[in-house]
Amino acid sequence: MRFDIVTLFPDCFTSILNSGLLAKALAKQIAHVHLTNPRDFTTDKHHKVDDEPYGGGVGMLMKPEPIFTAVESLPILARRDVILMSPQGQPMNQPLLRELATNYDQLIVICGHYEGVDDRVLNLVTREVSLGDFILTGGEIPSMALINGVVRLLPGTVGKEESLKSESFEEGLLDFPQYTRPANFRGWKVPDVLLSGNHAAIARWRFQQQIERTASRRPDLLKKWHEEREQGSRGAEEQIFPTDN
Repeated sequence: MRFDIVTLFPDCFTSILNSGLLAKALAKQIAHVHLTNPRDFTTDKHHKVDDEPYGGGVGMLMKPEPIFTAVESLPILARRDVILMSPQGQPMNQPLLRELATNYDQLIVICGHYEGVDDRVLNLVTREVSLGDFILTGGEIPSMALINGVVRLLPGTVGKEESLKSESFEEGLLDFPQYTRPANFRGWKVPDVLLSGNHAAIARWRFQQQIERTASRRPDLLKKWHEEREQGSRGAEEQIFPTDN
């Protein structure tokens, strides 16, 4: 997969692109990340990328021309998505990351700055994505999260791909608690069931823990999980017992 990041601060990406699984994925050419600075596409002697908003207001806006020219300079792959990182966008979540990892070969990610971007930039993008209901100084950190979340889903990045299936949010529930050696640490013991070797009992315990943990930490997720299961059950019943038209 090809990532094209349009950013005023390409140096911000040096550490994350050279660390951990992401660095290994890039080395194995599972993904390619290209950084493009819109400042390089300005035409004035000061390389100005921002200006005051029409109608007045606090702060500066990123100008449309450098962003458009930067994006238009990039190669075009058939399956591509152009994303603006914005607090007004759709929330970044696991289903979105999986959609991007599955359906696209190229992600162009525009990092806003200052008070935002000229609204005409929206004519370039296919979606806006938000890291959460809070404000950061720019779109670089959210774009790093998006790159990381998508790349780890690409085949070959994670050694045991089956481990991805049991993570938090993959099935609509939070992950179950996990433990490793030692079995007793400062008086905190690993639950006996995990030491029993009874795989069926372990599976039941883990599922129950997912329910309880989601109920206590994210009751909104548990409610959605129950609703989706009910809808799925109704859908199955309709297939078995179709109504007459």
